[in-house]
Amino acid sequence: MTGRRRTRSTVLPTITNRPVRASARAAGALVACASLAVGCGVIPGTTGGSGDDTITVMTWAPENTKATNKPGMPAFAQAYARWVNARGGIGGRKLKVLTCNDRNDSVAAARCADRAIEENVVAVLGSYSQYGDTFLPSLEGAGIPYIGGYGITNAEFTSPLSYPVNGGQPTLLAGLGRELARSCGRIALVRPDSIAGDELPPLLNSGLRAGGHPSAADQLAEEDATEYGGQSERALRHSSTTDLSDPGCVVPALGDRTTTFMDSFRRAREDHADVRTATVLGSVDQTVINANGGASSPYEGSYITGWYPVASDPRWDPMKKVISEQAFGDNRIDPADAGVQTTWIAYTAFKKVVESLGDGAVTADSVREALNKGLKVSTGGLTPTLQWKFQDVLAAVGYPRLVNRKVTLQVVREGRLVAARKGFIDVTRTLQSAQLN
Repeated sequence: MTGRRRTRSTVLPTITNRPVRASARAAGALVACASLAVGCGVIPGTTGGSGDDTITVMTWAPENTKATNKPGMPAFAQAYARWVNARGGIGGRKLKVLTCNDRNDSVAAARCADRAIEENVVAVLGSYSQYGDTFLPSLEGAGIPYIGGYGITNAEFTSPLSYPVNGGQPTLLAGLGRELARSCGRIALVRPDSIAGDELPPLLNSGLRAGGHPSAADQLAEEDATEYGGQSERALRHSSTTDLSDPGCVVPALGDRTTTFMDSFRRAREDHADVRTATVLGSVDQTVINANGGASSPYEGSYITGWYPVASDPRWDPMKKVISEQAFGDNRIDPADAGVQTTWIAYTAFKKVVESLGDGAVTADSVREALNKGLKVSTGGLTPTLQWKFQDVLAAVGYPRLVNRKVTLQVVREGRLVAARKGFIDVTRTLQSAQLN
């Protein structure tokens, strides 16, 4: 059988429409939640903690797989529990964190959700899974909120029980396109030849159009390839042949395989020194830059969009204090990792929710009700103030739960990721104009 292989990306967001069954369930849950003060079709026995003053939550992520791994997320969640409990818990209540390995597998992800239901957790916090279409319907049926997922699937921006803290890959690509329109000549996007990968060009191009720039050339690549020599050559030929005054740019958006691509790109680039690279956080972080040569890496001078301030920003000091006090020496936890940072923000938000309940019961019902009533959550400047609504401003383009539409712009200088611009960049209008269908 010939033809294009259709695979699900292991690292890029699935931003196609959800299956009819999942969409129907989400739509039903949305109507129910909108019409009742606290009701979301909750299954009896799934709304509480462990029956005493202990608050039970869960964090899951893939570990020890051949694809994307995020062991720092559950490891940090457990460190956070030790830290907060050493200070008397949250409002005098002990925090119990359960963890689960989703194994980058839909069956394992479903089992994680089943365990969350069986254990009567009040929320799933700061987790990573590419199988939102699998586990979110189960959480919806049990009324368990999903707070601060990594933003890797479309379901996280459509489910009425999802409370994302960042804008996922859509905001990163739209923001990157806006910046590259100002500084690049011809642009080549190298992305997975997959269903998920098909959604990336419109997002990048929405930012390019906003800056009056032509669309990027779309270079397809196998996401499980062991080398990318051919793709590197084609991208370089396109980007270095420019009639514009600015140098060309190559944007690899291959997730964990971006490092493999850069190995090939480094060799092919010798005759095209004027071509620069740019990408998004999640494909590149400080550890990847270090592994590729630091200041002499192909990333030097590259623009990288992120959800949060750079890791050296003092606003991360409270998170680093948790790590130093409760996880010092645990090499699974990297404070520069976006997964660890997202988990910190998710637990910070959850703590604010619990505190808002005062002496009231902390259950899945009460947590969800507090969020749905418009509770505003401050994250110490790491994100804009968060507030979730049933239908946010991006509902018309398929992202009704995308409440944080701001990104940061970073640049690699002398081998270090530093802020390229102060503050956040709002990409709301850019995403509203994205041609996603």
